[in-house]
Amino acid sequence: MTTAPAHAAHRAFVTVSVMLATIIQALDTTIANVALPHMQGTMGATQDQISWVLTSYIVAAAICMPLTGFLAARFGRKRLFIWSVVGFTVTSMLCGAAQSLVQIVIFRLLQGVFGASLVPLSQAVLLDTYPRERHGAAMALWGVGVMVGPILGPMLGGWLTEYYDWRWVFYINLPFGLLAWFGLAAYVHETPVDPARRFDLLGFAFLSLAIGALQMMLDRGESLNWFAHREIVIEAMLAGLAFYLFIAHMFTYQHPFIEPGLFRDRNFSVGLLFIFIVGIILLATLALLPPFMQHLMGYPVIDVGLLLAPRGVGTMLAMMTVGRLSGRVDPRHEILLGLVLTGVALWEMTRFTLDVTGWDIVRTGITQGIGLGFIFVPLSAITFATLAPRYRNEGTALFSLMRNIGSSIGISLVITYLAQRTQINHAAFAHYIGPFNPGLSHALDAGAFDTGTTQGLLALDGEVTRQAATLAYLQDFRLMMWISLSAIPLILLLRSPRDLQSRPAEAPSE
Repeated sequence: MTTAPAHAAHRAFVTVSVMLATIIQALDTTIANVALPHMQGTMGATQDQISWVLTSYIVAAAICMPLTGFLAARFGRKRLFIWSVVGFTVTSMLCGAAQSLVQIVIFRLLQGVFGASLVPLSQAVLLDTYPRERHGAAMALWGVGVMVGPILGPMLGGWLTEYYDWRWVFYINLPFGLLAWFGLAAYVHETPVDPARRFDLLGFAFLSLAIGALQMMLDRGESLNWFAHREIVIEAMLAGLAFYLFIAHMFTYQHPFIEPGLFRDRNFSVGLLFIFIVGIILLATLALLPPFMQHLMGYPVIDVGLLLAPRGVGTMLAMMTVGRLSGRVDPRHEILLGLVLTGVALWEMTRFTLDVTGWDIVRTGITQGIGLGFIFVPLSAITFATLAPRYRNEGTALFSLMRNIGSSIGISLVITYLAQRTQINHAAFAHYIGPFNPGLSHALDAGAFDTGTTQGLLALDGEVTRQAATLAYLQDFRLMMWISLSAIPLILLLRSPRDLQSRPAEAPSE
């Protein structure tokens, strides 16, 4: 009678510690974005130079994330987890204390190196801590940190920057990092170490080159006009060639960096494709709504954060609901409901105007947040339902990597599409600016515009650009709606939970 409560308390401490480590890493993916203009003024940097504060972190985290499986097997998962938390916290403090652009870029790069393993390790620890029948509830708790962190990041970053200083965007990691370190050191058990495991340097080099070149291409493509610039062409060729060499090496080398046995599990392979699509729509909306609300609707940055915060509340409510329904409802049905809710929310956003109320933004945000919560948790659980435990460290790293790559591609896609559609819409609307347009004639008669002066023509062109950009945002929302709905057929490829429970866990990997 005394062992069960003690075991439950042990799980609770492990869960809290793991959640803290997840939250600090997830927050840092977006919390620094709103502070960039203030950093730019302090460092005396240009817009292109200060963007390296984000690029260095993203590229370093993406390259080092696949190392999680090897490092955990070679040195122990608990040891790796603790050193990752300590390194992430220390480099966060160094970022806050940086006095030059070079310093903050180097410290952000190191922060990405240490933070790369936090999310996959936290997922693997929770999967091992909870029995299989409670994996849905465990993934619900884990998903709160992973998905709510990036959503609340801009609001928290804006508040800290507005009322304190941009350096507190990094200093805030200190208390969370200390608590996570204490909990991990006290309650997480160490895993067996495999000192004989070899490091596939060539495979890691190919994968690192592919991921690094892809991230650089996605991050700088819009500012350099994509394939019209030589740098983007070179990065695309490097990414494609390195990825091909990595795949060929993985299936022909005796001890590859990533074991091909991972992909024999059908649910895991489908889950990777699924989370890639979810990653596309996860942060793309957050990349569009803030500039839409600030530049076109005139909202201050604090109000933007407050109106976007309920999206995270919807996600949390959905995840708690899914956690309670774990084991009672087919997770494929929950994923279908989530995709439909996400599609409905994006469809409603295609009907936005510049007169849309704050309640409409909150309402659609909550709906989309609920939809993403219903997708993410059951997808995480069903993806790892039959994957052998020895593959979990590598599997969770790939799962997080695919989500991050999907998010990078999604943000680049919607920003590029927005710029293209704005130009196209502007050219189309310009055809209606003429003496035979009755609407324009009424506006001129009412004194809204004065086409006889340069200022009047500039004001008219500004209004055309404003309306063209508004329509471009709506077209972007429509594009994301179709992307989310396109994932529905993938549900048919996921195995039934009943079939998964009747099969041994090691079967797919043998």
